[in-house]
Amino acid sequence: MTAQTAVQPARTSAVAKQTEAENVFDRFQQAYDSIAKRAFEIFDNNGRWFGNDLSDWLQAESEIFHPVHLEIADTDEALTVRAEVPGFTAKELDIHVEGNRLTIAGKHESKEESTKGKTIYSERCAKEILRSVELPSDVDGTRVNATLKDGVLNLELPKAPHAKSVKIEPKAAT
Repeated sequence: MTAQTAVQPARTSAVAKQTEAENVFDRFQQAYDSIAKRAFEIFDNNGRWFGNDLSDWLQAESEIFHPVHLEIADTDEALTVRAEVPGFTAKELDIHVEGNRLTIAGKHESKEESTKGKTIYSERCAKEILRSVELPSDVDGTRVNATLKDGVLNLELPKAPHAKSVKIEPKAAT
C-alpha cells in the first residue's frame, strides 16, 4: 500500500496543507524526544526518586501536548471525523492518511511583547498537537475533503473501494 496525502480544497473557510510520510514520522520522533526530555527534568527536579516513571512521563506529555478530541462517524460510503483543534489555523495543521491510519499534527506559536519605560515584557506560548488513530476501514486518500471552522476540523473520508468478488472459470489445457 502506498502513502497518500489526504487533503483537498474544501467548500468553506480553511484547508489543511499536505505533508509527506517522513515528516509525520519525524514529528513523532521530535514529540517523543520532547516528552522524554521534559520527563527527565521532572524526575531530576523531584530529587531523582525512582518509581515515578509513568507519572513523570504523563505529566510531561500533558505539559507539551494538548489533547485532540475526536468524533468518528461511519456510514456505508464514508467516514466523517470531527476533531477539536482550537487556536490552530489551516496553515498550522498537517493531516495525513495512509490506508486506515489518520494523523493530525499541528504547531501554533504566539509571541507577545510590550515595553513600558525600562520594563520589557515578553511572553511566548506554543501549543502542539499530535494524534494518530486507526480508522475502522481504508479510505480513498485522493477524495478527502477537509474544512476548518471555529476551531473544529471536519474531514470527509470516502471509503476505498473493496475488491470485488469474481468467479474464475479455468480453461481446459490443450
